[in-house]
Amino acid sequence: MRIGVPKEVKIQEYRVGLLPAGVSALVGMGHEVVVESKAGSRIGYPDEVYRQAGAAIAPSPEAAWDTDLVVKVKEPQPQEYDFLRPGQLLFTYLHLAPAPDLTKALLEHETIGIAYETVTDAQGALPLLTPMSEVAGRLSVQAGATALQMIDGGIGTLLGGVPGVAPGKVLILGGGVVGTQAARMALGLGADVSILDINLQRLRQLDDLFGPRLKTRHADRHTLETLSREADLLIGAVLIPGRQAPKLISREMVRGMKPGTVLVDVAIDQGGCAETSRPTTHEQPTYVEEGVVHYCVSNMPGAVARTSTQALTQATLPYVLEIAGKGWTRALQENAGLLAGLNVFRGMVTNRAVAEDLGFTYVAPEEALKQALP
Repeated sequence: MRIGVPKEVKIQEYRVGLLPAGVSALVGMGHEVVVESKAGSRIGYPDEVYRQAGAAIAPSPEAAWDTDLVVKVKEPQPQEYDFLRPGQLLFTYLHLAPAPDLTKALLEHETIGIAYETVTDAQGALPLLTPMSEVAGRLSVQAGATALQMIDGGIGTLLGGVPGVAPGKVLILGGGVVGTQAARMALGLGADVSILDINLQRLRQLDDLFGPRLKTRHADRHTLETLSREADLLIGAVLIPGRQAPKLISREMVRGMKPGTVLVDVAIDQGGCAETSRPTTHEQPTYVEEGVVHYCVSNMPGAVARTSTQALTQATLPYVLEIAGKGWTRALQENAGLLAGLNVFRGMVTNRAVAEDLGFTYVAPEEALKQALP
């Protein structure tokens, strides 16, 4: 199989779809790997290292895209839409629910798109979303702590406080991977941390994990409204796999927060969980709405691209090896978790959540495969 690794073009995005170790493994299996020049150079993996691993270095994005399987990190950007072609397999984060234009482009080009964020494992977890959720959760506290500084528009609260001064209050909405990692970091800084979730069993697990240092609360509207008024940093960590994030933080709630407090919406990749959230970039990460500093960067892990790439590719590589070794048809037929990642297939939407959120006809992935096979 011919596998392409384009250089990411999203603003301030330096992650890369494959590291040299992955290239070496694929080449050792007899596959051809084409890596766009300088795809990994900013994070310490220059072209020569890829060349030594057996990759062909492409001078332009066209050559990396003109392959059977394209392995990326972020969803195709508008300037990449013309590189899409029928029958090509794209393996990357897609986040289609809040992206109708991208979805239409993939359908029009009859691309086969497997989204990292909806691939599942035997336990129903999301193994390719988890590493970036871990990074984003930890980064959310760093970003929030920075945005709280006066120079960055914040109220001027030090999350850990000092002797004689109370620590800052951190409120985390959602007790999944992002929320757990955010709690870990905020507690480590010495903040006063509360976490909200609708799953009581998950709250029990978090209570057992962190003990009395972490305050666990049921995520009802009254509690969210009350605690958001007291918070210095509010972290939105809500996820419904494949779907747009629910708008649990209303504009009215944001208006009721203290001026200069910070809202970090980690759910922004799926549309954001606050009514006041809109995507930002690492170049301009924050804006002020209703007196609250919003941090809504849609590729947060790109800020620590070397760590993120290493964490991501160790999770994605086994799937790349399986797809390349078996061919995408057999790989999808034999791996139910990989099939769950199939979001678009030759002009059909094969993820129910995406279809329902965007108003497309849903075709079950198993049915789509049957239609494509002779």
